Amino acid sequence: MEFEFIRYEKRDRIAYVTINRPEVMNALHPPAHEELARVWDDVVTDPEIWVAILTGAGDRAFSAGNDLKWTTLHGVPRMPKGGFGGLVARDDFWKPLIAAVNGFALGGGLELALACDVIIAAEHARLGLPEPRVGLMAAAGGVHRLPRHVPLKVAMGMILTDRPVSAAEAARIGLVNEVVPAGDLLAAAERWAREMSECSPLAVQASKQAALQGLGRPVVEAMVAHYPLVQKLFTSEDVVEGPRAFAEKRKPVWRGR
Repeated sequence: MEFEFIRYEKRDRIAYVTINRPEVMNALHPPAHEELARVWDDVVTDPEIWVAILTGAGDRAFSAGNDLKWTTLHGVPRMPKGGFGGLVARDDFWKPLIAAVNGFALGGGLELALACDVIIAAEHARLGLPEPRVGLMAAAGGVHRLPRHVPLKVAMGMILTDRPVSAAEAARIGLVNEVVPAGDLLAAAERWAREMSECSPLAVQASKQAALQGLGRPVVEAMVAHYPLVQKLFTSEDVVEGPRAFAEKRKPVWRGR
């Protein structure tokens, strides 16, 4: 696949997805949304990809969100099926996704990061939802996901103002998993990806599906609910291979089936 606004690579079961519009702080316009949607379709369907890392080109911004200059000229853009960035409204993305936040993650940029499972931030990163300052709201999941990630009062303080938080503050409130020097950002994201890749891909995906679809349910109800990937896991070759490899004191050979 060829892209103009996205860089997409696959190495060692890891998909590397880079928003490549550094001249506008990696803000997204319709062609970039469409390219990202195509990338995520490929990540979801490629059995050789077990983990994905999302980042932005350059060192200024992960993504400044919606390209407001484009919107001013052309009007509010139509989103692809997966929503902003082809990602935030997907309901089939059960492979783990890591955000490597290499600078500003604002508006839709933070919403993209919130749609990821793990967020690693460079020390100079700043994260926020400034949409009300320009007469908008964080409608790409921000107003719903942020209160599920941090305490409600903290979330509301971010949602109702344009005040971003530093990487250090984001770590303190539990919004990011790890903060590292900018030069170590990709290596840290890869370390997380490798650790995930050492696990059964089916077990990881089943765990993600159960955890996210169980949110909001009483614990007892969540424990007995039906999750298709959990059923797939417990009828798979991997569920046999894992205990066998442990007993034989060797590394498991995951089949992903």
